[in-house]
Amino acid sequence: MSDPAQSADHPDDDGHRVPTGADGDVGTVAILGAGRVGTAIARVAMRAGYQVRLAASGDPALIDLIAQIMAPGAVTTTAADAVTPAELVVLALPLGKHATLDGDALAGKVVVDAMNYWPSTDGRNPELEAAPSTSEVVARHLTRSAVVKTLNHIGYHDLEEHGLPAGAPGRRALGVAGDDPDATALVRGFVDRLGFDPVDAGDLAAGVHLQPGTPIFNGSHDATALSTLLREAPAAVGH
Repeated sequence: MSDPAQSADHPDDDGHRVPTGADGDVGTVAILGAGRVGTAIARVAMRAGYQVRLAASGDPALIDLIAQIMAPGAVTTTAADAVTPAELVVLALPLGKHATLDGDALAGKVVVDAMNYWPSTDGRNPELEAAPSTSEVVARHLTRSAVVKTLNHIGYHDLEEHGLPAGAPGRRALGVAGDDPDATALVRGFVDRLGFDPVDAGDLAAGVHLQPGTPIFNGSHDATALSTLLREAPAAVGH
């Protein structure tokens, strides 16, 4: 974010297990991170009809009160128990903590990377600073997950206030970047249900165009404008 789902599975070409329900949609979402971003995503997801399981890094009892106030209706649990039944996992924790994520627990999961690199929060991280795309760093850690970049380029207040029904004039769009076609399709459906037009941003490396400091990150765009910015993005970031 811009502020510092019962189902059958089928394998994709890389061996990931991409979950699909009867309609290819998601029913249960696990959100790892119970700060302002994670709880905002939880609220909007529950409003859209999803069951939400919320976890932080410690004892679930420590975030019970936060959830009761900030995301009433969300189930608080451990990260492992949150992830197990979820068709979709959203990472909404400080990016610098990505290396603490349990790759085994997330194996086979579609993982939404909603994180951004903020040195003031994460500390200076040479790996993240040198990476063309921070989501690629996350994917290198979660080698058995299908990582998809989105939800990082909208503020948590805007996430709640800007969502509109499909087809509404001026509906805000969000880019969705990932290497796995089935996973990105699943996430595009999630973004749509949250109230935003999902726009295919390309492969996971193209997630760089959604990161802080880019024209996409710095503004609010409909699908036409966002598609135009994505076409222009390579020149804009010096690729």
